[in-house]
Amino acid sequence: TALFADDGPAPVPVPGVDRDALRVVHEVRSAGGTVVATGGCFDLLHAGHARTLSAARALGDCLVVCLNSDDSVRALKGPERPIMTQDDRVELLLALDCVDAVVVFDEHTPDEALRRFHPDVWAKGGDYAASELPEAATLAEWGGRVVTVPFHPGRSTTRLAAALAAVG
Repeated sequence: TALFADDGPAPVPVPGVDRDALRVVHEVRSAGGTVVATGGCFDLLHAGHARTLSAARALGDCLVVCLNSDDSVRALKGPERPIMTQDDRVELLLALDCVDAVVVFDEHTPDEALRRFHPDVWAKGGDYAASELPEAATLAEWGGRVVTVPFHPGRSTTRLAAALAAVG
């Protein structure tokens, strides 16, 4: 006889989903560490994303990714985006060793999300000028700094999506 009722396959646990951003930030700050944040749509993860995330994480003791929600991506990129749902994007980001937590936001910029946990550093790819990032003024509110990390040209979600569409 079976010891357990057969309710179908057990759900697969998602590593890191229980990592609450505010808890991570509190633990790092309590230990005297530096909190780094970055943000974006991360619609199709590619090598450029991986390099940027890894470089951002190297700037401190934890990395919180501010992720555009599905609605926010649609507003920024158009009705065909995102390609992957925000739940899938969160899961993929949390599977990366360099990502400690993910905060999903609905607005055009992550300013309100950033105000909730006050990162010490906001990191973006070097295709942006630090002083021109809208988040620079927000980070200045609490003395945070904006840093750009090396940019790796030739890698983009738009280019990857077009290549995938071409092969059907």
